[in-house]
Amino acid sequence: MAETPTLGAPSSDPNATELVLQNVYLKDASFEAPSGPNIPMAEWNPQFGLNMNTAGSIVADNMHEVVLTITLEAKVGERIAYLVEVKQAGLFMIRNYPIDDARRIVGGFCPGVLFPYARQAVSELILHGGFPPFLLPPVNFDALFQQSIEQAGQQQPPAVN
Repeated sequence: MAETPTLGAPSSDPNATELVLQNVYLKDASFEAPSGPNIPMAEWNPQFGLNMNTAGSIVADNMHEVVLTITLEAKVGERIAYLVEVKQAGLFMIRNYPIDDARRIVGGFCPGVLFPYARQAVSELILHGGFPPFLLPPVNFDALFQQSIEQAGQQQPPAVN
């Protein structure tokens, strides 16, 4: 697939490739602040641990649910300041794409569509927890998906003739 897919409205042509965002929703969210506001701002120089994961599943004919999970931990010294986990989900109609293109859409393009929503949810949870603002850095999900494909290929045992 040479071009990047774009979201659009359903087509009247039954053979046309289609990628239509049906819904975006927050599937799960949690916020923990074990130390509460007991970390003085003079000491506020946290180390951040960020983990992202995507999962896709078929929920109906041509309908894919994609879930972007973001876990962010902020530690000051050995104390956990906060731990945030957000599962941002979207329902996408993906029709008439070759299987490899559909996988790339689910694994790379769709998480990129969901990321701004997840980023906002993480930011709001942190602010509501009484901590300084934090914005997740931009992410290139297409590059991450390609990297995961390459890593999976390297882990495959060689073919036996």
